[in-house]
Amino acid sequence: METATKNLENDHGYILRLIDVMEKMVLIMATKISHLEMVVCLIRDYADGFHHAKEEHLLFPVLVKKGFSIEQGPVSVMLHEHAAGRTFVKGMNEEIEKIKQGDVSSFTLLYENMQGYIDLLRAHIGKENNVLFRMADKALSAEEQDGLLKAFAAIEKSGNNIDQLKRDISEIEGLEAFYVS
Repeated sequence: METATKNLENDHGYILRLIDVMEKMVLIMATKISHLEMVVCLIRDYADGFHHAKEEHLLFPVLVKKGFSIEQGPVSVMLHEHAAGRTFVKGMNEEIEKIKQGDVSSFTLLYENMQGYIDLLRAHIGKENNVLFRMADKALSAEEQDGLLKAFAAIEKSGNNIDQLKRDISEIEGLEAFYVS
């Protein structure tokens, strides 16, 4: 049975594939600016703009209504980690801009921000999949899961989102073919 938490775990699959690409890019010290910029865009569009938005605007508020604290505990930790991830992505983008201006020494800080994001997101996804989502599965009724799932589907199918999601997945697969396969 498809649930809201399973939907979010499916998103995590694509995010982890992107993380694998990033890890390979750091390992080989990739210098292809278009690929580095694509990674930043994919994080902003897919991981943060699409996936984290579903969590922050839909799932977490429902969990708070069910008694989860926003000041401490798993929801608070997830929100803090989303913010930390955005800081790494901002750092990545700033270093890419410096590199484009000719400062090749910025590759070092770029790779550090990428590695920080990789480490954070791997642990973060593990906590969500294995702790928060299991707690949510126990706390949410079938009707609440279904309502969230319908709200997620509405986001996925609204406006340009369906085309953007297809592009994002295609770009993740393209980077994966280039770096990981």
